[in-house]
Amino acid sequence: MRVTLFFAITALLGGVGLTVTTYLFARNSLLDQRSVSAVDDAIDHARNVDAVLGRDRVTIVREVQSIETESDGWATLIPPDPGDATLPERLDDEIPSRFGFSGGDFPIQLVESVLSFEQSGTQYFTTDDGTPYIGVGVALNAYGAGYFEAFPLDTTQRTLRLLATALIVGSILATLLATFFGWSTSRRLLRPLSRVADAAGNIAGGGLDTRLEEETDPDLNRLAGSFNDMADAVQERIEREQRFASDVSHELRSPITALTAAVEVLDARRTDLPERSRQALDVVVGQVRRFDAMVIDLLELSRLDAGATDLNPEDVDLVDLCDRVSQRYGYGDLPIEVHRRAKRRALVDRIRFERILGNLLENASTHGGGPIRITIEPSPVKKSVLMAVEDEGPGVAASERTRIFERFARGSAARHRIGTGLGLALVAEHATALGGEAWVEDRPGGGARFVVRLPTEAA
Repeated sequence: MRVTLFFAITALLGGVGLTVTTYLFARNSLLDQRSVSAVDDAIDHARNVDAVLGRDRVTIVREVQSIETESDGWATLIPPDPGDATLPERLDDEIPSRFGFSGGDFPIQLVESVLSFEQSGTQYFTTDDGTPYIGVGVALNAYGAGYFEAFPLDTTQRTLRLLATALIVGSILATLLATFFGWSTSRRLLRPLSRVADAAGNIAGGGLDTRLEEETDPDLNRLAGSFNDMADAVQERIEREQRFASDVSHELRSPITALTAAVEVLDARRTDLPERSRQALDVVVGQVRRFDAMVIDLLELSRLDAGATDLNPEDVDLVDLCDRVSQRYGYGDLPIEVHRRAKRRALVDRIRFERILGNLLENASTHGGGPIRITIEPSPVKKSVLMAVEDEGPGVAASERTRIFERFARGSAARHRIGTGLGLALVAEHATALGGEAWVEDRPGGGARFVVRLPTEAA
């Protein structure tokens, strides 16, 4: 946009400057030519009139009025001051134009200059009807009179108007052409960068196999090659870390299973152990179970990262599904409130939804003092519905509301509580896989609301 505006503004300023300069030059040139031509014609006509001033008045009138051959042009002969002793009797009155114009229609400055100083002069003026003229006055020194002729400027003004119109239209077309050129040029130059940005966005969104095509320009092709090399390195490292996490989690399952079986045997015979041994056994049992839950969560996250889990969306009744999951997790009496404008049905995978709601219920139980209700609400996003689990705990600080959905992240309120730090990460991953999202907000009256947006129709 900046490049396009630069081209447009540059062309506009250049066009305006060129239009004004060209118009002023043409106007001055045309007016000068018209002025020179008018003066030459007026002098020739004045000589003809001067040659008949010694004859009778009828001849003088006929000569003056015969000069008015140009369309809309007219002439008149103004005698000198009546007090002049040399005034011939036949010039005691003004010789008017045959079109009804008289000396009073000429600028008074021009008339006084010609009659008083006995010199020729020119002046632009307009008549009462707005018609433009160039007036030329020629002093007839032999008799002290003045010959005045008006030359119309209509043709010159029409020419100037046509020229101005052509220049303005040309400037507009040049501006539009420059704007289009700037837009097309900027798109051509920035298109490779846009592809780089789109590819980077796809990689950030999980499309690790996104690559750029080769460019014809050597410099751009080098950029594309470097980007692809970087993407290969990033993909290789991420996949290596995913394989490592998956392999470690898988390899830990066997010893964890053995440890769990062993501690369960010991726990079953805890009555045979002394008090201090029972306390140690309780610690071991708790940590082994926590370790087992963490490994299971890590394996699930590894499968999600690798895309190894299937998605089987079904059109389900959210209220019934929430009630069954709540009972399965020991919250059968948890109220489920449905907003009157909310849709009860959603398009979800039952297993993934159970993991989402189960983790939210356990999170509320561990860190929020226990869940107090589940709500089904309308969503501002079309074709979706909101499901929220509310608690009455300390809530989540605004600075931590994004971070707590990261893996192994803990809020300040949960820093000293037992947990794997993976439950909310699984909620976010499953919500994204379903085509929705998860976030946390404050509950009116205190506590937190963990909200999940779920689709109601296929995208």
